[in-house]
Amino acid sequence: MQIRAILFDLDDTLAVDEAVSHESFDHTAAIAAARFGTDPTAFARDAMSFARELWSLGECRPFCREIGISAFECLWGGFVGESIELTSLRNWSSSYRIEVFQKALKKQCENFPAEAPELLSAEFATARRARQRLMPGASEIIAELSQIHRIGLLTNGAPDLQREKIEASGLGEQFHAIAISGEYGFGKPNPEIFHRLLAELNVSQSEALMVGNSLERDISGAKNAGIRSIWIKVPGSEEHANVTADHTINSLNEIPAIIEQYASSKEK
Repeated sequence: MQIRAILFDLDDTLAVDEAVSHESFDHTAAIAAARFGTDPTAFARDAMSFARELWSLGECRPFCREIGISAFECLWGGFVGESIELTSLRNWSSSYRIEVFQKALKKQCENFPAEAPELLSAEFATARRARQRLMPGASEIIAELSQIHRIGLLTNGAPDLQREKIEASGLGEQFHAIAISGEYGFGKPNPEIFHRLLAELNVSQSEALMVGNSLERDISGAKNAGIRSIWIKVPGSEEHANVTADHTINSLNEIPAIIEQYASSKEK
């Protein structure tokens, strides 16, 4: 069967995510060390740990899990929207991000200025936005594939935050269709969001390939939707899931060769 459409995940598939978050924690830890005398390595480690812990216990965790909003994204997302869920998340995250850095400071400092946690929270958000960048080869592979194939973007996350990332990527105009979980109320691995994107691209399941770094969301979701999949292994975002992709790659520039395999098999 000819491959007519390629569906891409965004975070840690086309745009660097986990590594950029770690860099932003390191930047914030350096500020804390300079201003308040903390140990930067320990501060970054503690801040990440508290972020995950508080997120997992937070009242908005079920919504975050359903839509695909991570603990680290709750430290810098605006979560614009009038829905009950986004309003609740916006309100909760404003105190969550202060508490994360307050706890990290308290781990090392007996006394620090009252405004310090908010200052560090703002530093993290600024650093995270400033460090947005593409995965190696992302711009080139999208430009190459979009000349022949329909290109879709299928990403979990809050609408405004994912749109901001897409804008920062510079790739937005090259996608023929975009599906963001927060705009639907459900996300990967639910097969329905895959089917809706395929309908917008006007292709069938057998004519598409899904490319993503998450076994649990991208690969499992594609399998649920009857779509062939390519798992890109990204150091730092590994996970375990009881699913096997049709293809495994280490870099985006391996994709054309896989597509060529399908074209060759069709000709035989």
